[in-house]
Amino acid sequence: MIKVDKVIIVEGKYDKVKLSSMIDGIIIETEGFGIFKDKDKQRLIRKLAEAKGIVILTDSDSAGFVIRNFITSIVPKKYITNVFIPDIYGKEKRKESASKEGKLGVEGVSVDVLKDAFSKAGIGVSQSEAKGRKEITLNDFFDDGLTGGAESKKKRTALLKKLDLPERMSTKAMLDILNTFITYDEYKKLIDSEEIL
Repeated sequence: MIKVDKVIIVEGKYDKVKLSSMIDGIIIETEGFGIFKDKDKQRLIRKLAEAKGIVILTDSDSAGFVIRNFITSIVPKKYITNVFIPDIYGKEKRKESASKEGKLGVEGVSVDVLKDAFSKAGIGVSQSEAKGRKEITLNDFFDDGLTGGAESKKKRTALLKKLDLPERMSTKAMLDILNTFITYDEYKKLIDSEEIL
């Protein structure tokens, strides 16, 4: 597994599944061209870029470059690392036919090709300062009423709103994002504030 501190942006869920087998880090999907209209996701990507930096990994076809160019238009270049996969022609296993341009996307290339692409972009094992940092856990969520209670969803929504994050987020994604943006102590301070009750 490659530990990546920066947040990786990919096009779709199959790309995310492929990367999850080799990457220890946060992976966000653009949902293809859905990113163009999803203002919440755009805002989230900008916030993640400022907090951690982002890695853009899209397919090597024209659609992938349109998405990559859009992201680079909404995020300052200083926060972006681009990872490119080579043009490899073929068809993904789950598809009946090859893509319009006949190129394999992120989901279709081998793990070795992906590792090489990350290596070329200078991404490898991180020297994260997070090693000694206390993480917010699912147990904290439960203890603080963010999961397992009648008002849990309302509390999660209030916390996300307070942090100016999108409301439509799974509990696991929320946990990953919180550990990116705030410290454990900042989290506890927010939870103890009356605005989240």
